[in-house]
Amino acid sequence: MSRYRLAACLLMLGALLSGCATQRPDPAGQQAYGAFQLEPYFTGQVKAWGLFEPRFGGSIRQFTVDILGRRDGATLVLEEDFKFSDGETQRRVWRIQPDGAGGYGGQADDVYGTARGRVAGNALQWAYDLRLKTDDGGLDVAFDDWLYRFDDEVVLNRAIVRKWGLPVGSITLAFRKIR
Repeated sequence: MSRYRLAACLLMLGALLSGCATQRPDPAGQQAYGAFQLEPYFTGQVKAWGLFEPRFGGSIRQFTVDILGRRDGATLVLEEDFKFSDGETQRRVWRIQPDGAGGYGGQADDVYGTARGRVAGNALQWAYDLRLKTDDGGLDVAFDDWLYRFDDEVVLNRAIVRKWGLPVGSITLAFRKIR
């Protein structure tokens, strides 16, 4: 194998492996921004703006989300209405409960299994498996979301989307609490 071919293979392997790395919150974030509290932030109205970036090229897909959160006993119900730049709309309704171990469990119609969340300082990790609607049925992917609280109004989300354990894209999302 030529040196150029070997170098290209090593670069591709490095890109794949770096895409599999997990995010870690900044330990100073909690001191600077305070602990993340899911229920107070998402109770009421929240607006979000996002981008989906495919891992191996293709068009970036922009979208907005209108979120209405309410409490139903110990359950946080989030009604999410997505509007994509191409006109497509989606709706997801989450039912999220504390799991008793300092984290959260959640369900939604297009999520299979239970989503799991854990707070780490000013961040919340939210991991789940989702069935995306496609023209030929559906596509099962795994999401690894990290939400970072900046203040009482702003949360930023960075998500890695995987298929068979390999990254296929990422999502960047900015949330703003509506007062």
